[in-house]
Order: sequence, then C-alpha cells, then structure tokens
Amino acid sequence: MGEIHASHPEHNLEPKRYKKPYTCDGCKEPGIGSRHRCEECDYDLHKHCMFYKSTGARHDFFTNSNFQFLFRPPGDRERYCDGCGKPVRGFVYHCKEKGWDLHPCCMNLPNKLKVDDVKFRLHDKVLKKCFWCNRRRLEGSVSGIRGWSYVSKCDKYHFHVNCATEMAHEGWRNESYNNNNNNNDSDSLALALENLELPIQGRLRRGGGGSGSKFIRIVKMFFNAFVGILLGDPTITLTCLVAELIAS
Repeated sequence: MGEIHASHPEHNLEPKRYKKPYTCDGCKEPGIGSRHRCEECDYDLHKHCMFYKSTGARHDFFTNSNFQFLFRPPGDRERYCDGCGKPVRGFVYHCKEKGWDLHPCCMNLPNKLKVDDVKFRLHDKVLKKCFWCNRRRLEGSVSGIRGWSYVSKCDKYHFHVNCATEMAHEGWRNESYNNNNNNNDSDSLALALENLELPIQGRLRRGGGGSGSKFIRIVKMFFNAFVGILLGDPTITLTCLVAELIAS
C-alpha cells in the first residue's frame, strides 16, 4: 500500500526495493536500495524524505537548534549542508535562527557510533586525513563548512561522512559500468564495487594498517553503520562485497 506525499499529491508512493542507484526527487541526493516510488511518474524519495519531521527537529550536534523541514532551500543564494558540506538543492532541514542547513539523511546521522569495541564521535573538524579520500578538508566544500567526520576515540580512524556515498556511486559513474548497463542489478552492483575497490586497496597498503583483520573488520562494520543512512536504506548490504574485495 502506498501513501500520498505533499510533494507528489497526484499518486501514491509505494515502498520499493531495487539495487540500482537513483537520485531522490526530494533532496536531490543519491540513493540506493529501498525507496518510495511512483512508477507512473518515475518519482523516488528516500525514506527520510518520505517521512519527514513536520513539527520541527533538532540534532545533538547543534545545541538549542530548531530545524524546520522545507521543500526547497530558503532564499536566492546557494546553500550548503552543514553536515556533508555539499550543496542543498531540494528538501532541507533549515534552522532560521542560526542559518544552518541539513540534508534529511544527514539530519539522521547519530552523534555517536560504536563499532565493535571502537567508539566514534561526530566532529566538525578533522586533525588528520580522511581514510577514504586522503584529505583533511572535504573536496568541493565551501569556506566555513568543512563537512562532518566520524573520528574514533583511539584517533586511528577518520572518515568524512560524505566519502562513503561518493565511493559507492563512483562505480556507476565510470565508463566501465556505462558500457555494461545491460547487466542485471546484482551484477551491476558487484561491478560498481569492483571498479571502486582499487584505490581503497592502495590506501590500505600505503597506510600499513590495513593488513590486520581487526582493521578490516572495523572498516567493514563502520561502513555498514552509516552508509545506509546516507543512501536512504539502513538495510543496505554493500559492506559484504567491500570487505571481501579489501581482504583479497
């Protein structure tokens, strides 16, 4: 059974699950797996865009915050998400008093994560390079917005929250996938991750810590813990393939 959404009152949006990636017609950000969809209009929404908080919201990372859900960014100038640092082009949680903006999926990122015995905390500054992109500052962000990162209490693991999304979709953007788009969904998913893994393996080797089984396990579990939130599907299973490719 589907439900009507205020952004698409013409037809019900029904829960669907496909492995192919999509662009959410609400927040305009990438998604994969579960979505709420109108087949007739080719209209898709993330879960967090479908079921938004209409009476105001707050995030633990912003003290005394009061975010209101908007169908479009306020004002005429381009706005950027204070979570991932990327542009806001559609649905957004906006705090008028402070001028803060959050994508719906970024709004749902927890302030704390525990992966195995490693504790992570959300930070707005990173003192070391991100494990994935090998940079301190998120590429493409603007002055004043560095993009959130998760940093482990032991200070060994540093991750930009946006990097996992970019990595998961890189495989579908490259020429190899475009030339094989007749594959079924499962094959396409595996191909995307296979094309994606080479730079990850290189950074693991150069970092020196990637050979340990615990390091690989933490990377696997951490990826699984938050990439599903960013991509709009908490049940996503990309991690298993990622871990297998890293281990190989």
